[in-house]
Parts: sequence; structure tokens; C-alpha cells
Amino acid sequence: MADRKTDIVGEIMELKKQRNAVILVHNYQRPEVQDIADFLGDSLELSQKAAKTDADVIVFCGVNFMAETAYIVNPKKVVLLPDMDAGCPMADMITAESLIARKKELPGVTVVCYVNSTAAVKAESDICCTSANAVEVVRSLGDKEILFIPDAYLGQWAAEKTGHKMHLWPGYCPTHVRISANDILERKMEFPEAVVLVHPECLPEAKAVADAVLSTGGMIRYARESSAKEMIIGTEIGIIYRLQKENPGKNFIPVTMKATCPNMKRTTLEKVLWSLQKMENRIIVPEDIRLRAFSAVELMLAIS
Repeated sequence: MADRKTDIVGEIMELKKQRNAVILVHNYQRPEVQDIADFLGDSLELSQKAAKTDADVIVFCGVNFMAETAYIVNPKKVVLLPDMDAGCPMADMITAESLIARKKELPGVTVVCYVNSTAAVKAESDICCTSANAVEVVRSLGDKEILFIPDAYLGQWAAEKTGHKMHLWPGYCPTHVRISANDILERKMEFPEAVVLVHPECLPEAKAVADAVLSTGGMIRYARESSAKEMIIGTEIGIIYRLQKENPGKNFIPVTMKATCPNMKRTTLEKVLWSLQKMENRIIVPEDIRLRAFSAVELMLAIS
């Protein structure tokens, strides 16, 4: 099995060289997929890398909205998603049509769109944000009336941090809402010296009992820079592998093993290899939608 894995990785690396490809991998991916990354990061970091790459081919090991974002900022590149069924339930909680209808109810509203959304929804928005820069984006808008979509819990957290009252779309991440305050308190009893880090997509009561609320990129930096030797991690469990790998002298405890995103685990080494061999599945966004979505993404990247 180990030899077969080595062979697959070798084939991927050879094809990557032939295709002038770059492999972007989200922090929630399987360990073996993280290990082949040219760039490993959160949504913001990967969006920034996608915008700057000189590769001809981008292989995006994440979920479909991330690959769409890579195409939005790189329409002349070939963007591949190894598994077309790697979707995002939160992104499915809003459509362009339902957003248009809501905007009619709130004339003049500024739409702040979390990147966990489709290209069509981004195209109907004014500016995008990620969990890493949501507070910064909201602050940049001054006293404008804001509709925050689609994650109500990230929006609630940004509103709390900025003092900005906002209209919130009733969306959420099914993985992060499985992380409860009780789970956190139970882990704290087991590891009383541990620092608790949770993602802003978590429920308000879970965030209330955490020591810090951070994006996955923020958690990576905190773990590296903190003197704490134990950390309880409240986000999708895939990040534990990277945290432990990069900080071998520290202990990282998942709040709950229930915080697993099945879509993030759909990508395998075999699928990455197949994607490069066949140059499939290609992600393409219609140009009229791409241009409008690009405006919202570009504003976000400029602020960040």
C-alpha cells in the first residue's frame, strides 16, 4: 500500500511538471493530499495564491466554490477540481435568485458575500470576504447598510466585533454547528491548561467559551507563535494534521470528531492523479457572471 501511494505521488509530481501545474490544498483536506500541496492554506490564502500564480494549470483540492474563485481570478488558466461532487452545503443555502429577491426588499443595501458561495451569488454581491478578513471587510464599509450572506454565524461575529448592525442570511456550516459549547467545556475539563481556538462559523455559544476566534489560517499562525503547549481546536478536524506536523512539540485536541466535512474528504491522491491525466474536471464560470463576481473578489483581495 505504501509503495502504491509512493507511485501515485511520483506520477502526480511528474504530470504536474509536464502540465506546469500548481496544486492548491485547503487545510481541511486529507493528510496525504496536504502532503502534495504547493500551497496549503485557508480560503483567503488560496485565493491570493490563485490570483498570483504563473502556472498554466491550477489543481484545486478543496470544494467547488473554491475552484470557481480560482477561475474567477484566473480565467486564462485551466482550473481542475479532482471531484465534482465536492460541494458545500452552506453555499447551497443561497441562490442568485433568492439574493436578488432579498435585495429588492432592502433597496440600496451593500451585500457582503462570504466566499463560501457560488460564482452566481458572488456576481450579485458588492464585496466578498473570508473568515480571515470578514471583520476587516465590514469595517471598510463604514456606516453602509449591510446584508451579510450566507453564514449567519460569521456575520453575527463580524457584527459583534465591529458594532455594525447587519441583516443576516440564515445560512450555516453543518460541520461547524456540530461543535457545541458543552463539547468545548468537556475538553477543557480534560485539558485544563489548553487554549481553546474556534472558527467564527461556530455557534455563538461555542465562540463565547473560546479563548480565541480564528480562521484556519489564524489558527496556524497562533499555534506557531503561541507559547501554549496544548490547544483545543474547534474547526474541521483535517487541520489537526497540519497543526501537529508543523508544531511537533505541542498537543492539538479536536473539540469533537463529529466536526468532519465529508465533502472536504472526497479528494484523494487517485482523483488528483486522474484529474491531471485527463485534464478534468475543468471549472469554467460564464464570462458575464465571472466579471461581476471578479469585482466582488477583487475588492476583497485589495483590502486584504
